[in-house]
Amino acid sequence: MENKYKAGSYDVVVVGAGHAGCEASLAASRLGLKTLVLTTSMESIADMPCNPNIGGTGKGHIVREIDAMGGQMALNIDKTFIQSRMLNTSKGPAVHSLRVQADKRLYHEEMKKTLEKEVDLFEQEVDKINYEDGKIVSCETVEGAIFETKALIIATGTYLNGKILIGEYEKVSGPHGLSAATYLSDSLEEMGFKLRRFKTGTPARVDRKSLHLEKTEIQKGDDEIIPFSFLNEGRDFSDKCQENCYLTYTRPETKQIIMDNLDRSPIYGGHIKGVGPRYCPSIEDKMVRFPDRDIHQVFIEPEGLATDEMYIQGVSSSLPQEIQFDFYKTIIGLEDVKIMRPAYAIEYDMIDTRNLYRTLESKDYEGLYFAGQINGSSGYEEAAGQGLIAGINAALKIKGEDPFILDRSDGYIGVLIDDLVTEGTKEPYRMMTSRCEYRLTMRQDNADQRLTERAYKIGIVSEERYQKMVEKRSAIDKEIERLKTVMLTPKEETNKKLEDLGTTPLNNGMSLHDLLKRPELDYEKLKIFDSERPNLPKFQQIQAQTEIKYEGYIKKQMADIDKFKKLEGKKLKKNIDYFKIPGLKKESAEKLNEIQPESIGQASRISGVSPADINVLLIRLKTGELDG
Repeated sequence: MENKYKAGSYDVVVVGAGHAGCEASLAASRLGLKTLVLTTSMESIADMPCNPNIGGTGKGHIVREIDAMGGQMALNIDKTFIQSRMLNTSKGPAVHSLRVQADKRLYHEEMKKTLEKEVDLFEQEVDKINYEDGKIVSCETVEGAIFETKALIIATGTYLNGKILIGEYEKVSGPHGLSAATYLSDSLEEMGFKLRRFKTGTPARVDRKSLHLEKTEIQKGDDEIIPFSFLNEGRDFSDKCQENCYLTYTRPETKQIIMDNLDRSPIYGGHIKGVGPRYCPSIEDKMVRFPDRDIHQVFIEPEGLATDEMYIQGVSSSLPQEIQFDFYKTIIGLEDVKIMRPAYAIEYDMIDTRNLYRTLESKDYEGLYFAGQINGSSGYEEAAGQGLIAGINAALKIKGEDPFILDRSDGYIGVLIDDLVTEGTKEPYRMMTSRCEYRLTMRQDNADQRLTERAYKIGIVSEERYQKMVEKRSAIDKEIERLKTVMLTPKEETNKKLEDLGTTPLNNGMSLHDLLKRPELDYEKLKIFDSERPNLPKFQQIQAQTEIKYEGYIKKQMADIDKFKKLEGKKLKKNIDYFKIPGLKKESAEKLNEIQPESIGQASRISGVSPADINVLLIRLKTGELDG
């Protein structure tokens, strides 16, 4: 572009307005910095191009953590949800995860309103990043606008060189038919970034009026609605009318049609080069990976209150449209289905995240940050969590303050980022509770007590939120201590009540605190022995109960966390040549040189680096050779 012009100067510029871009820009702005968001389309702001929901297993924890640190996702979904369910309630509290259906159009509109109040927005495609002496100075758009900036956050989602594939049909496009970002990849490659292709996909959207929902199983929301935002704890949502979702199944005929036409899928026909998500496979992948299974679950979910479009979860596909018309009609309840938007696959560019610090800043370019699917993650929640951390750290660096880093013992977002920057990913990364070593202490119910004070100290959390957390923690601690003082003695009347509750009678005196540790008892059941019980909100009762029941396990995990933090505290200096350290295996030295870990703890998590190699590093650290 020859006709270039200076369009403005900002502290922080965010490229992309998806879930990562929204959180990144709001975080920077809330820390007092002048912030601009550049997007290929205003319609992409907080768009939900795939599933119309927020949360789920592992992901719900991330949303709570975003909220605890002053992010927007939880507040936005609390305004716009149309169904709420707590998952995994039959399992332990560490894996309880909130998942809610969103009115996706309303979610977009509410987030756009928030951005309009707090940041500048400009609909332009970025095609070039400018830097001087390894430091970001500006970015340029395809129409010649130059924006000077001290920090640039790249959050391009699936738009970066996006390509839609439906059978033999291919189109350069972002999701929902919005414009792809087709120029920025060249600039990144010129800067030395190695780009790879990842793939994801989405199912068809169908007309509710064409469905036989009476043939499906209704999936209702929970009677007691639990909000995502800690600011909304205790709020009455009883007036909220919830929409139903529906469970149905494919038939053997579905499988037959798909397998007969597998060669027409671009995935199996060799047209798709990108790697797809393991944990959210297309219907073609399911048929190939599970050849012995003739039927698969399908969930039908509303896209919003003002539309008849329904999302067919579990049936994403890249098969040609005519094949889609055939196999969707074999699903129970979809015999007369009318497809409103066909399923498609989308390929896009992403970077090698091992070239990032845990702040999500590039190791090679000062002031350049990356967040979201460009980092190889999948999911709105994972993107938003990274965006928040990138936005915070970009702002803190400009202000000359210490970075804000979450490690693996701090939260799910810390696990997510550590996994990406330490190991990278060969497929779209999805957060799961099983990835977290300390999940009993990193529950969704205590995210505010883990993270809000830290966020408050750097200035991103409001006084209201901080005080709400302090009061909640104080009330829970007070109740736990009170329960220790309420004693039961082995009286006949007491033991009869205990037997009626399905537990063994007492031989000696016992506090309600200790009695509550019995698995068959809970806080509510013990109410009959506790006439002076305070009127605590339900969410405080449950957290107090959890901390009492799992007290021993939590103490053990806290001891493990202390050991972990000692290794994390052993910092390594930058740009070490590990080949010059005697005693390290060649393979280990290669990986250590490539990743340049920030600490002994991070080094220990690099695949191929053995305990013996870590001992070598610890010895060298004591001599001062590797001090960070």
